[in-house]
Amino acid sequence: MKTLLDIETWNRKEHYLFFKQFEEPFFGITTTIDCTKAYQKAKQLGTSFFVYYLHKCILAVNAIESFRYRIIEDEIYIFDTIDASTTILREDLTFGFSLIQFSPDFDTFSEKTYEEIKRVKNNTTGIFTRDFTRKNIIHTSSLPWINFSSISHARSFTFPDSCPKISFGKMKLKKSGKRLMPVSVHVHHGLVDGYHLGQFVNYFQELMNE
Repeated sequence: MKTLLDIETWNRKEHYLFFKQFEEPFFGITTTIDCTKAYQKAKQLGTSFFVYYLHKCILAVNAIESFRYRIIEDEIYIFDTIDASTTILREDLTFGFSLIQFSPDFDTFSEKTYEEIKRVKNNTTGIFTRDFTRKNIIHTSSLPWINFSSISHARSFTFPDSCPKISFGKMKLKKSGKRLMPVSVHVHHGLVDGYHLGQFVNYFQELMNE
């Protein structure tokens, strides 16, 4: 479900009209997330750390209203729920796009995620293995081999896109015992400002500390 945003009464109307004219309206940051408690929790649950932190990420996305804004045919809609499309690596070292359905309940989310990972890994027909016309998603990717300090994305400027893009890097164990992971977030500046980006990062960290 989605609701049309009344741009005329929106306090960010001028910001949206300004940035929507840009050839590249996205901006991004790279930060570091403390994964110490989250990694331990995932091990206690006997689940994949990737599945665990992906769930926390999508929880944070759904909690921040501006991350649920999408531009559709020159209008802005607020979606009730945001799912995730993440890259899944196959045995032949190619990858396919997945569609991970959000659930606030981790057990439900985990079950659906493992099913989708298995489906993509077993489907070697190409990069797209299902319909991806929906807009209520975020684009995520994991680069567990690289402790990056910045990242860029391949984009077609002629393709209408307003979905946030979140990338996760290699988790590094420090001498202090802390586990740190780089996280990159790119968002459409017509919909999201630095303040909202900060809200997301801070809440994501809170969830990872639970």
